[in-house]
Amino acid sequence: MLTIPSTIPLLGWSWNDLLFLVLTGGLLGSALMVVLGRDIIRCGLWMIVCFLFLAGLYVLVGNPLVAGAQVLIYIGAISVLILFAVMLTQSKAGPARLVFHHQAWAAALAAIGLAIMLVIVDGSTSWPLAEPDRQATATSEVASRLFTDFVLPFEVVSVLLLAAVIGGVFLAKRDDAPRSDSDL
Repeated sequence: MLTIPSTIPLLGWSWNDLLFLVLTGGLLGSALMVVLGRDIIRCGLWMIVCFLFLAGLYVLVGNPLVAGAQVLIYIGAISVLILFAVMLTQSKAGPARLVFHHQAWAAALAAIGLAIMLVIVDGSTSWPLAEPDRQATATSEVASRLFTDFVLPFEVVSVLLLAAVIGGVFLAKRDDAPRSDSDL
């Protein structure tokens, strides 16, 4: 039987560190594709990839329940809802000239300022070296509470989301031309 060593042979890193770097790199890369993409459908698909990497990070830190909720709620519901709403209400390509394209310099300055603040805070914080013990997630308890005590709020939220999508589609498909009496 072949066993995997606890550290990566040539690098000396732990496997968790490598997996964290891969997941965060994928998360940041897909998030950039969401923001910088021109095709709104592809941006929505990159958002799904971004949510998948985030779910992987949740699993890595020891919380598979939150990772499952991330996949079910954000990928299975919210992202698909956004993609369907966009596909039903707009054309595939966005406008060629957007207002925020003229504000790229201000956004770049804000991003650089935020990065400088994060580096300063990270450098001045003493981080503990010991990893705290992970607590087990009581998945069955959360599931039973969700489907017994909180089933009514859960269903109300789902109906409200459905009503919002139907209202958005109705408003987007509405004919804005004034009607004359002969059209009625």
